[in-house]
Amino acid sequence: MFHSFSKEKMLAYGCAADAVDEYLRLGESTTLSCLTNFTEAVIQLFGDEYLRRPTPEDLQCLLDIGEMCGFLGMIGSIDCMHWKWKNCPTAWKGQYTRGSGKPTLVLEAVASQDLWIWHAFFGSPGTLNDINVLDRSPVFDDIYQGRAPRVTYMVNRHQYDLAYYLTDNIYPKLSTFIQSITLPQGPKAELFAKVQEATRKEVERAFGVLQARFAIVKNPALSLDKEKIGKIMRACIILHNMIVENERGGYTLYDTSEFEEGDSTRSSHVEHINNMPSHFGNMFGLRNQVRDRRTHEELKND
Repeated sequence: MFHSFSKEKMLAYGCAADAVDEYLRLGESTTLSCLTNFTEAVIQLFGDEYLRRPTPEDLQCLLDIGEMCGFLGMIGSIDCMHWKWKNCPTAWKGQYTRGSGKPTLVLEAVASQDLWIWHAFFGSPGTLNDINVLDRSPVFDDIYQGRAPRVTYMVNRHQYDLAYYLTDNIYPKLSTFIQSITLPQGPKAELFAKVQEATRKEVERAFGVLQARFAIVKNPALSLDKEKIGKIMRACIILHNMIVENERGGYTLYDTSEFEEGDSTRSSHVEHINNMPSHFGNMFGLRNQVRDRRTHEELKND
């Protein structure tokens, strides 16, 4: 029981490892060992379910919510968060420190409207911006390798075959990203920018809720071991998704029951799992499709 209490205080309140050594009679090394074992157990037991890729059913639900938000084909928002690394090894500080700040580790995440985190890529040095992190990220690997479910949707009688994320303006203009309009001209552009920026805040909210629930992620990381820090982050995201699943019915803003009755009113569809061979020619073709700027501009104008 004491071991459980100590690791809960560290995760939820960000307490130091030796904060409970007097009245629980647990040494700092024992508390850190308990925390490591707990995070590894959470990842091993629940990681496959709560850090899973979206299934076809999950994707269809995300597409339905995107359609109700006014964004056909949207399956979430993507952004990055920095976690300060207080005890970064001296030899690495130049690599992990941007400007005159403190060393940080970067989390790239995709979140949906209910704050479920569908993608988490953690550990990039803090000197990297969002574009550099994206270049290292596996967020599009399933598309490149032909494992992603096929998505189709119609916008102004134009068919599109790739779902997209809402992003801020630092991200490149890809067919899978939709940014806001920097200087909107006219009522239509102003409305689009307003709704896009409001909907994109889902991932920012997810970061805020994650840090509020687990102060260990909000406070600077104290460990010297980058691998252990990564396990703490993954365990916190798994526990966060568990809470989202448990509370989902209490604060969901969009009722997708109208789509469950039939496909007649649904404009977005998940058809099937692609089983295309992942040879180089096919991978390059899919990569070019993701990076097609013309499709990006057409979708944004529609």
